[in-house]
Amino acid sequence: MQVDHEHLEQKIYQVRGQKVMLDSDLAELYGVETKVLNQAVKRNSERFPASFMFQLTAGEEEFLRSQIVTSKSENQISKEKRGGRRYAAKVFTEHGVLMLANVLRSSRAIAVSIQIVEAFVKMRAVTAIHGELSSRLTELEKTVKTQGGSIDFILDLLDREMKKKRIGFKPGKKDNDA
Repeated sequence: MQVDHEHLEQKIYQVRGQKVMLDSDLAELYGVETKVLNQAVKRNSERFPASFMFQLTAGEEEFLRSQIVTSKSENQISKEKRGGRRYAAKVFTEHGVLMLANVLRSSRAIAVSIQIVEAFVKMRAVTAIHGELSSRLTELEKTVKTQGGSIDFILDLLDREMKKKRIGFKPGKKDNDA
């Protein structure tokens, strides 16, 4: 199964300083119910340390819900198809996504998890480029401010000199009068 990278990138969120994916989004991509996915995680809890997966707090869910409102219509974080969720949503880091493929053991889960990891890697590269460009821009701004002050100083000196003595052709005077 081929999943569009843009579609995947829209399902990757920033929570607690980490890029993560929601259990409901992963379940949809892997072709299983969210309940089935979470049961598999629970049965294999030793494979999912806090650095691979964690449960969202109410505040984090609310924050994500406000960001997701446009990209998800009926299947929002707390509104599953039959009456809502009983437990807070779980989110999985890049490593958790890989572990899920091992736990679910389906060819679709493996294929999709590879694509998800590629999306994580692509986003990490874009973030690195963004950071480098940002630092270069900051350096450039400092240089421009420094040079701007120097240019202002030079223009001020030239202006003062121009006021002291006129330079150039003076009408009504002969060449030897100058």
